[in-house]
Amino acid sequence: QLQASGGGLVQAGGSLRLSCAASGFTFDDYAIGWFRQAPGKEREGVSCISSSDGSTYYAASVKGRFTISSDNAKNTVHLQMNRLEPEDTGVYYCALRGGRIIASAQNRAGSFDYWGQGTLVTVSS
Repeated sequence: QLQASGGGLVQAGGSLRLSCAASGFTFDDYAIGWFRQAPGKEREGVSCISSSDGSTYYAASVKGRFTISSDNAKNTVHLQMNRLEPEDTGVYYCALRGGRIIASAQNRAGSFDYWGQGTLVTVSS
């Protein structure tokens, strides 16, 4: 089970921290990804972290503003979002892939097997 939380309404330039709590999984290696979907748009990969080597992926649109991190003791992955822009508005989903993930697959929704329920982020201008 994946539980995403931390969404909300924030003004442009503000910050939010999303959390994804995982439970009931027993993979030795896994990847947690964050995806977002804005109204009328396709779901896009935002960020990903791999448990095997800690490697991370960021979409070009969020690089330098978002930071993904893993708290292994709590089985939780955080997405710190700074300098938010109205274009960041959308429903954010966390997803888990059991096993290793190759770099080119880190932003592909089809690479992930389990999905959380989504949390809404609204950035006002």
